Amino acid sequence: MAVRLLSHELSDLCLGKPALRSLSLTSTIAEALEVFKTSDDNFVSVWSCDHNPKTSPGFVVDDDDVCRCVGKICIVDVICYLCRDENLVSPSVALKQPVSALFPNIPGLVLHVEPSCSLLEAIDLILEGAQNLVVPIKTKQSSKRLKQQQKQKPSLTVTNHKGREFCWLTQEDVIRFLLSSIGLFSPIPALSIDTLNIISPDTLTVEYHSPASAAIGAISRALVEQTSVAVVDSEGALIGEISPFTLACCDETVAAAVKTLSSGDLMAYIDCGGPPEELVKVVSAKLKEKNLMGMLQHFNVSMSSGGFSSPSSSSDEECSMAAPVSPLPRPGRLSRSMSYSARMVRRSEAIVCHPKSSLVAVMIQAIAHRVNYVWVIEDDCSLVGIVTFSDMLKVFRENFETMA
Repeated sequence: MAVRLLSHELSDLCLGKPALRSLSLTSTIAEALEVFKTSDDNFVSVWSCDHNPKTSPGFVVDDDDVCRCVGKICIVDVICYLCRDENLVSPSVALKQPVSALFPNIPGLVLHVEPSCSLLEAIDLILEGAQNLVVPIKTKQSSKRLKQQQKQKPSLTVTNHKGREFCWLTQEDVIRFLLSSIGLFSPIPALSIDTLNIISPDTLTVEYHSPASAAIGAISRALVEQTSVAVVDSEGALIGEISPFTLACCDETVAAAVKTLSSGDLMAYIDCGGPPEELVKVVSAKLKEKNLMGMLQHFNVSMSSGGFSSPSSSSDEECSMAAPVSPLPRPGRLSRSMSYSARMVRRSEAIVCHPKSSLVAVMIQAIAHRVNYVWVIEDDCSLVGIVTFSDMLKVFRENFETMA
């Protein structure tokens, strides 16, 4: 069984994965926004394709070299981009820039690999910093159907290069795959995360009453690291989080809230059901006070059209499905803190575990809530650290050596 697990290739993990939808590198940020508003995908791949490359005589062009995924973007990239002072002044001008302006200056986040790439090789690439592994898959769509899709959504197309489509694999895909064979790693999965020494104290935090603008850098870093920003009180107890996953369900005008509200108010603003009316008024008033008339106009247009909402489901329905938030065990704590119940889309309650939680329990918890991390707290809600999929993969990678 162990040998069979080690023999798996990435093509095995690609079964059932949808083909990537893509934006051209020449697309503008405004065009990307239209894609996010009409797509269920949080992330969209960005491609650079040159099907008529200029070459020197005798030089052979590799087809893979003329069509490459060069990055990925999400609405959080746009929000952080618009939070820059110069872009707040004139968001309409900022949105005319190419999507490449949103890319973090970090190479290797998206890598092309072959379907024959081994599971071990994929894990090594992820541990070296790759977030998405782009894998070619067999096409099942006719060229006629592809042309019809392109007519419907000219900015967003299924990436098809000479009969090949692509999907991408993430840390979550690999963790899910390993979970299906978790018994092979016994007794490791039953050990506590504390015993395995995978609790990282290096967390991104912001104080509840501090300006949300102070967390912009942390939000950008959390997006790159696939984690979140913990919102804590003055004593270091975890109250909630400002998660890129939650922000990805909003629209770009949340940048106005980030620049004008406190961290605590921002959590309420982006939480399930849309922004409270009183906070909308606060944001509008502060934009006017700061003379950010360009963003104010953009903000008012968005609010008048109903504000942000998830394109795939009803926010009210999602809220009604979520269990009630449990009060904090310590008196005087803010009640929107920790809950062990399911976090639905656009909830700001953080997903937590304890140092003695087992590895497999934390894996299941993260996968169930579609996050790449779980916060670690003590019984009094004081923040201990964070456990990420990357930390978990390190444990499995070390044990692969003994299984070989």
